[in-house]
Amino acid sequence: MPGNVAQPAEMTAPGPLQQPAPAASTTVDAGLNAQRAVPTPPAGSKSVHIDLTALAAAGFVTPNAPRSATTDQFRVIKRPLLENATGKGASVVANGNLIMVTSALPGEGKTFTAINLAMSLAMEMNHTVMLVDADVARQSIMKTLGLPPAPGLLDLLLDDKIEVSDVLLRTNIDNFTLLPTGLPSPRATELLASDAMAVLLNEMGKRYSDRIIIFDSPPLLLTTEARVLASHMGQVVIVVQAEKTLQSQVQHALSMIEFCPIRLMVLNQARSRGLGAYGYGYGYGYEPSVGEPGRATAAV
Repeated sequence: MPGNVAQPAEMTAPGPLQQPAPAASTTVDAGLNAQRAVPTPPAGSKSVHIDLTALAAAGFVTPNAPRSATTDQFRVIKRPLLENATGKGASVVANGNLIMVTSALPGEGKTFTAINLAMSLAMEMNHTVMLVDADVARQSIMKTLGLPPAPGLLDLLLDDKIEVSDVLLRTNIDNFTLLPTGLPSPRATELLASDAMAVLLNEMGKRYSDRIIIFDSPPLLLTTEARVLASHMGQVVIVVQAEKTLQSQVQHALSMIEFCPIRLMVLNQARSRGLGAYGYGYGYGYEPSVGEPGRATAAV
């Protein structure tokens, strides 16, 4: 299926945030929060504080930040993903609430996209979001958010006595939780391909009907883990860096996940005409069946 593309504000992936100092939790909007029911967090889950001021300064979408081009453009990017995740799209997508964000090669902005997408989805009134660092070779989510490493996904797969609630991290953002990668393992690929992983994903995806789970995965052309993980996903978002990623590389990456029900593309660092700025937005997508660039018909 053709990749659909979208483009927002400047998208050079920023460096990690400084470790945040303890502070009061920031909410999206007091009026909105009073009207919606926030699920009770698991009893064993821990809490972490994300420095939203530092995150916004680094160019990320945050719930309490003023309206910006990046925020608006991620609203466009998330909409079809949200419709597919909730069964409101053109057809029902199996595991539609499991969304993997990847790229063909490193350095194209997939982690930046995954965090922004998760933040934007967390601003929805009727959904909870879990952001999973599934890049087992290069753990990026926690570092980028200014948080220390913690037990997570691989620990769950290695020890059946560990529950999701034992490693799930609540944050100071309503309806937004984190699942770190956990301890590195030489058996990471095998763990992701194991029956335990399939059972875990089924549990995470179906335990709460309103939960959307975003996975930051390794690049498709660099490791085998991303292809294994993609086999469990309902939707895959491929980040493509404008004027850098070759068309042949994008086509190769797409061919590795032909079995996925929904494959979408986001064009990163596309120059906005007349503005001289880089960001996401409407741009050019690749039509795998033709092999030539084609005008995207919809955002993501």
